Amino acid sequence: MKVKDRMTTGVKTVQLDTSIAEAFRLMKDHNIRRLPVLEKEKVVGIITLTDLHQATPSTATTLSVHELNYLLAKTKIKDILPKKQKVITVTPDNYIETAAKIMRFNKISGLPVVDKEKLVGIVTETDIFDALIDILGVKRAHSRIDLLVRERPGTLAEIISLVAEAGINILNTVVYYEEKKERYRIILRLESLENDELIKKITAKGYEIESVIVKAEEDR
Repeated sequence: MKVKDRMTTGVKTVQLDTSIAEAFRLMKDHNIRRLPVLEKEKVVGIITLTDLHQATPSTATTLSVHELNYLLAKTKIKDILPKKQKVITVTPDNYIETAAKIMRFNKISGLPVVDKEKLVGIVTETDIFDALIDILGVKRAHSRIDLLVRERPGTLAEIISLVAEAGINILNTVVYYEEKKERYRIILRLESLENDELIKKITAKGYEIESVIVKAEEDR
C-alpha cells in the first residue's frame, strides 16, 4: 500500500504572509490540526494548532479583545515559523510503512506529500491507523491464531499448507520477531470461526499455539 492510496488531497494551506487569525479560521472551519506552509507553490514548513496556540497571548493577558484580534491579524505565519524548521515530506509512491517510520522517528503526526516539488496531499497518523486496520483485516468477523515458532526455513509455508488443506481462507498473515521470547510470532487471521481440526493438525506438527481468539463482530 502506497501513500497515494491513503493521503488526503485538496489540502488546505497557508502562505508565509497568512495571518495567525486566518490560520485559526482555516483549522476551525475544516476541522484540521495542521497546515502546510507554502512560499508560492513550494512547501517550506508545516504549522500545527499547537504552534498557533503557543504564539498567541495567554488567557491571563491584559489585552482587550480588540487589541488581541489586531495582534492575531497582524502576526504572520512567517513570524512564528521556526527559521530552521526541517521540511520533512514523502512522495505519493512511498510505501505507507515508510511514512509511518518517518513520523515515528521524527515524532511528528503528519507529512506533506510532494511530487516534483509540488504539494499533492497530506498523510497523517489517522491515515496510518486506518491503513493498518485495513491491512490486518480486523473489520470483519474472523479467527486469530497466534503461534510462536523457531527460525526454520519452510515453517510458514508448512503452516499455510495446513490451512489450505483444511479448506480455510486466510484473511491475512503477519510475521515478526519477538526479542523477549527469542522466537517468531505468526499471526493467522482466518475467515472460518470454527478451526478445531486445523488447530489439532498444527499442534500435531509440533507447533506451539499461544492463543486462539474468535472475533464474531467488529470491535468498537
